[in-house]
Amino acid sequence: MDFGFMMHYAPYFVNAAYMTVFISFFGLVLSLVLGLICVAVQMANVPVARQIVRAYVELSRNTPLLVQLYFLYFGLPKLGVSWSAETCAIVGLAFLGGSYMTEALRGGFEAVPRVQLESARVLGFSPVQTFLHVTVPQALSTAIPAVVANVIFLVKESSVVSAIALADVMYVTKDLMGQTYDTYESLTLLVITYLVILLPISIVGTVLERRFDYARR
Repeated sequence: MDFGFMMHYAPYFVNAAYMTVFISFFGLVLSLVLGLICVAVQMANVPVARQIVRAYVELSRNTPLLVQLYFLYFGLPKLGVSWSAETCAIVGLAFLGGSYMTEALRGGFEAVPRVQLESARVLGFSPVQTFLHVTVPQALSTAIPAVVANVIFLVKESSVVSAIALADVMYVTKDLMGQTYDTYESLTLLVITYLVILLPISIVGTVLERRFDYARR
């Protein structure tokens, strides 16, 4: 193992990690927003809208992120729409993540006992108060483990964006292996970089799960 090589190229991975965190952060935020919108549509029980959401979820979850990125980056320009690689990566992660967040959040909302909603109405809660103070806290406590798992999944899936020439950590790794042939060192730096990004998320997620579970009990 050439530690001199690793020390020399570590700054490249630091810069690439910023790109990975950047696209992952905005992709995750948009996926959560999209997931909440889709869950709201499903809960509203509007037949046509529910079918559209269902079709979106099935399309998103049953097509690879790489295919979605190729469509955004190479396909849309044929239709007169041209986005940067960063925008395509964020939109692609949001499109994929939105479907997974929809299912995770839907499971949380459906787990709230109906008797508690009825009790809130009897106590004089308005629909908005019932949603904010009764439904949301319990739904989140149930959905947190799945949401955290989806967050980690999407950050790892961001490695695919190197296919559209976005300089994330995977792109830098493949570039170094192609130029220097120092495969083990490059892959070690890749693993370390992902651990630095994902371990804090995993730890925070575990803490949140315990706190929400304690609050629910």
